[in-house]
Order: sequence, then structure tokens, then C-alpha cells
Amino acid sequence: MTSAPFGTVLTAMVTPFQEDGSVDLDGVQKVAKYLVDNGNDGIVVTGTTGESPTTTGAEDGETLAAVKDAVGDRAKVVAGVGTNDTRHSVELAEQAAKVGADCLLLVTPYYNKPSQAGVLNHFRQVVAASDVPVMLYDVPGRTGTKIDLSTYRAVADWETVVAVKEATGDLARTAQLVDLGFSVYSGDDVNTLGYLAYGAVGVVSVVGHVAGKQLRAMIEAFQRGDHAEALRIHTSLVPAFEAVMAVPNYGATTAKAAMQLLGVLANRHVRSPLLELDDAEVADLRAGLEAAGLL
Repeated sequence: MTSAPFGTVLTAMVTPFQEDGSVDLDGVQKVAKYLVDNGNDGIVVTGTTGESPTTTGAEDGETLAAVKDAVGDRAKVVAGVGTNDTRHSVELAEQAAKVGADCLLLVTPYYNKPSQAGVLNHFRQVVAASDVPVMLYDVPGRTGTKIDLSTYRAVADWETVVAVKEATGDLARTAQLVDLGFSVYSGDDVNTLGYLAYGAVGVVSVVGHVAGKQLRAMIEAFQRGDHAEALRIHTSLVPAFEAVMAVPNYGATTAKAAMQLLGVLANRHVRSPLLELDDAEVADLRAGLEAAGLL
């Protein structure tokens, strides 16, 4: 099996905010420590779930530094640097390298829908900005562009591009990516068990905010060949998967509400255009988490 260079269970961490909308760095550290104490051996900072489209470059650097300080060497820290502006992504990559990120998460440019040649050129410039290992992120449902296998083949011999966060729904392609030498991480909680069957090494999760230990147990069961136990754990988590994904633009909204239900965060504030869950949505989320045995 391909190695898991950045841990096995990574949560795409939320970015807590104060009442005035500023980044709550104390809250950032509290969430990071909670995740590492509860099954996560990797954390993704300032990704989409961290509301990166609405945070500034300076805030991203401060958040990354706070997480690094909070978890030390107990977990790998992955910095999201993907934007739809190559120059900005280069700046974020350079900043993340200086702060000490263990890996860069580089999503396909979103909305402007570049050609595959444009995607490759974007990747090339950002990867060249530092010596930090890179995990590419393919999520066409959000970006509008899927990374073609020909692009992956072109990138495969780049020394620092070592992993892929796969969220296309094309589970079978995982085997092709593994054959090219990439460590593949599931980017879709509900499909993680399927991705493992095709050779994935772990997950970059949203539900990991509340189910890190359970996701770790599922992956470890699968890896030791106890597929029945892995399926049992997956099935037990289905109500949580459904509850977290039940609202439009799930991610930051549901994960922050879950953190509030657990008492880790005092509020569930998000930045516009996102809206925090209303009371009825929180009640539905609570019911799903309770059904999964997580509350």
C-alpha cells in the first residue's frame, strides 16, 4: 500500500471567528488541539472548510502559525494555498513555507475554469514557489474543472507533488492515481471506505471534527483486513455523514455547529456569504450526530 505521508485521518479544520468577525486565534488553537486529541494525525488549515475564500493572506498566515504552535509535532499540518489567482496562490505557498507547513493543499482554480494546460501551468508555478510537499485537490463540484489524467501524468514526475485529495466521485480512478505514484486521500467522507478499496491511504474529512476516532478505527480495520468491522463502523457513521451534508454549502457551517454542540466552540459564526445554521438545522444536526453515537 502507498504510504500516508501526511497522516491517515486529517480534518479540514474550521476557522473560528470572534463576535466581531475577526479570526479567533485562541479558538483556532482549541479546535486544533481537540482534533489531535481525538483521532486526527493531520490537520488541513485554511482550506475551503476554513472559509479560505473570505480570509486574507495575513489571516491565513496567522491561523497556520497558531495551529503549528498548538499541535507541535503531534500532527502534520497542511496549509491550503489554492485560489483562482495564480499570483495569490504563489504568495500563500511562500508564506506557508516560511511558517513551517508540512504540506500544501492546492485545489484546481475555481470559477474561471482554465483549460488543462492552464491548470498545469497554475500547478507548476505554485509548486515551484517552495520545496514543501504538495497535495493536489480535485473537487469539480466546487471548481467546475476536473483534473484530467493526462495532467496527473505530467505532474507525476514532479518531486514535491506526492498526494491527491480525491473528491470527484470517480472512485475507480484512485487505482490509476496510485499507479502513477500518488498517495490518495478520500475527500468525501461518505465514500472513504470505497476509496480505501481502490488504494487510498486515508481521508481529508469534515466529519472528522466529531468522528476522528471512529474514522481512524474504520481505516485501521480495513487496512488489517477486517472489512466487516470497517463496514460496521462506516454504517454506524452514516447518520452523521447525512446530517453534516444535509444543508447547502455544508462544511464550515455544519462543522462549526457540531463543534459548538460538543462545547469546543462558543459560537458557530461564519463569514458572508455563508450563513450559520439556524436552530432547526442545528436540531437536525444534533439528531444525526446522536444517532451515530457521537453526542
